Amino acid sequence: MSNTDHDKPKEGEVPTTGHSWDGIQELDNPMPRWWLWTFYACIAFAVVYAILYPSVPLIKGATPGLLGYSTRAEVAKDIQRFEEANADLVAKLVSVELDREVIREDPALDNFARNWGESVFNAYCVQCHGREGGGVQANGYPTLSDDDWLWGGALEEIYYTATHGIRNEDDPDARWSQMPAFGDDYLPEEEITAVVQYVRKISGQEHDAALASAGEEVFLYNCAACHMEDGTGDRYQGAPNLTDAIWLYGGDVETLTETVTYARFGIMPSHQERLTDAERRAVAVYVHQLGGGE
Repeated sequence: MSNTDHDKPKEGEVPTTGHSWDGIQELDNPMPRWWLWTFYACIAFAVVYAILYPSVPLIKGATPGLLGYSTRAEVAKDIQRFEEANADLVAKLVSVELDREVIREDPALDNFARNWGESVFNAYCVQCHGREGGGVQANGYPTLSDDDWLWGGALEEIYYTATHGIRNEDDPDARWSQMPAFGDDYLPEEEITAVVQYVRKISGQEHDAALASAGEEVFLYNCAACHMEDGTGDRYQGAPNLTDAIWLYGGDVETLTETVTYARFGIMPSHQERLTDAERRAVAVYVHQLGGGE
């Protein structure tokens, strides 16, 4: 008897696919009827869907479908619906005086501004300033939830900063300050080392007393014009307080040495074109109430 005759199924037996592993044969059972009909129904549904809805990608866009349905149009309708519902509050926010107490007098406006401002903040500001304004201080992104402000923390001042930004070339009204790089033929290395120790002294950190004493004169001659003689800074020209524990880039010796030697020049973009006036007002209200607003 040939192998072919031997492998043929007997009457009533299920045929095999011819595959065998360790004596175990793979049976060639037919697919269950319910599975086949479900499969055919899925194919029919896909064909109908492709005809009625946008589905087939083309070079520029996709087939529109007979129903003309558009998810973008649905989103646009939802946006328009909410804009119409909030139109009165938006108009009031634009017209009201930028004063925290004035806005608080209208609970509905206050709640709307804070919630809308949080949404705007999470879309445009959180990348640098962190969740809830926590900041990334080691990289030059200030926290917005403490009471240490450059250029002021009143609601109108926050609004101005959000509108025009800092040290950018796109907006002529941007806040502007520039620290010189003292390592660029201004101060010798030993004086930079001394003034760094003096800054650590006035900020309450460990320091070399002898170097700090020598650094005081260097500080008064080169740094006091911006940071004030006592090191408390001048917020309105962007000169930070050097006596507290809040640092934009870090207060360790290595970082301070780099700051004095090469200077810092952080840039915040203008949002005058990115955001509407109402959105900038809302985000100012949100930032102001994070805890550090004045």
